[in-house]
Order: sequence, then C-alpha cells, then structure tokens
Amino acid sequence: QLPVHVSNMASRKSSRKNRSGSDKYSVLLPTYNERENLPLIVWLLVKYFGESGFSYELIVIDDGSPDGTLEVAQQLQLIYGSDKILLRPRAKKLGLGTAYIHGMQHATGNYIIIMDADLSHHPKFIPEFIRKQREGDYDLVSGTRYKGDGGVYGWDLRRKLISRGANFVTQILLRPGASDLTGSFRLYKKEVLEKLVEKCVSKGYVFQMEMIVRARQLGYSIGEVPISFVDRVYGESKLGGNEIVSFLKGLLTLFATT
Repeated sequence: QLPVHVSNMASRKSSRKNRSGSDKYSVLLPTYNERENLPLIVWLLVKYFGESGFSYELIVIDDGSPDGTLEVAQQLQLIYGSDKILLRPRAKKLGLGTAYIHGMQHATGNYIIIMDADLSHHPKFIPEFIRKQREGDYDLVSGTRYKGDGGVYGWDLRRKLISRGANFVTQILLRPGASDLTGSFRLYKKEVLEKLVEKCVSKGYVFQMEMIVRARQLGYSIGEVPISFVDRVYGESKLGGNEIVSFLKGLLTLFATT
C-alpha cells in the first residue's frame, strides 16, 4: 500500500500527463512572398515537433503572394498531409492581427504559436516554449532577444539601434513586465490570444507590443525564453522609415490609453 501523499502525487502526475497528452499546438504562419523560406520552415517544424512528440498542426495564411507561395504550400500539404498542414489563404494583404484571427478560427489546438515564416525564428526553440509554459502554467510565453543567451544575428548597427531603442523607450513608458516587446515568436493559450486580439487596435510593428501591454493590463502571466533571432534568409526585410514613424505614433497612443 502506497502512503497517501505518494499516491496523491502519483495521481497528480498521471492527471498532468493525461492533460498534457491531450494538448495540441497550432502554429500560425502568416506568409507574403515566402516561397523560398516556406519549405525550410515547414521541414524544421515537422522535425522538431516529431522529435519532441507534441501534437501539432501548421496553418499557413498566405495573403495573395504574387511569388507563388501558395502553390509551394499546396505541394507541402501533399507531402506532409492535410491533417498537419492547413491552407487558409486570403485574397490580399490584410494585416497581421486579422491573419491571426483568421488562423485561429481554423485552429483545433488549445495552444497557438505565432512565428515568422522567413526563418528569423528557429523552430528548435518551440519545445523550450512548451516546457516553460507548463512549468509555470503561463498564459503566454514570449521569445526574448534581450535576456540570457538570446541575441540578434545578421542585423546592421542601424537595425540593432532601432530595435534596442524601441524596446528601451517602450520599457520606460509602458513598464510591460517583459523584456522583448516587438518580437513575434510567442506561444499563447488559445483563449488568451482570442481575448488579446479582440482588445488590440494597433497595426504593423506596434501590434506585437500592444499584445504584451494588454496582456499585462488584463493580468495574464508572461513567461520568457531566450531566443536567437536571425535576419531574413531570403527576401526583403520589411522595416522602413514609415514603420519607424508609425511605431513611435503607436507607442505614444498606447502610452496615452493604457
């Protein structure tokens, strides 16, 4: 006969195992002109999910890419199966927030992972995100370039200064309780992401920052995992002067309204 505290612990462990065994992770991949990157990112996702044994699906949300990204995605679906790769294209570019809403409507997982499809975010970190989330039952886990052994590779000094500066100003103005606000590699409980997207009004680069600020405002718990961010392998980076101006405008709007 097992002592009561041991049997309680065993039952807690097994119930936790059952609960975690039923967890499913839906990865949202918004794409625009990513035909070279998509096969690589999908292969890496399949590899790391396969090795770690977590249940998953990849949802590709292509916004009418003129370079044939959708055709590449269709080929990948034939290779890996329509249970693993779901295609939910849209006719044109409609923004990141609406891409997440669109993807979530089709997601069957109870957790959502958002990441860039351009290989800036390496899928090898996903098992760490999942471990971190389970460790503290966090509402969201964010990849951070600014803590531990996280970092940025392939950026020139201008990009690094802009990113660090944006983060620094944001920390001072908003005190968000997270070290990396403009990153877009995150894991959310599905119901948390639904609530946050509903609350967010920003567009472009400010959107990711608003998600963290609103999460803090709503009392959600945030875990962080250090990641290395690598600049786009193929294709053009989308950060220009207009984005910097709109980022600052958005930051001031958030400061005034939170």
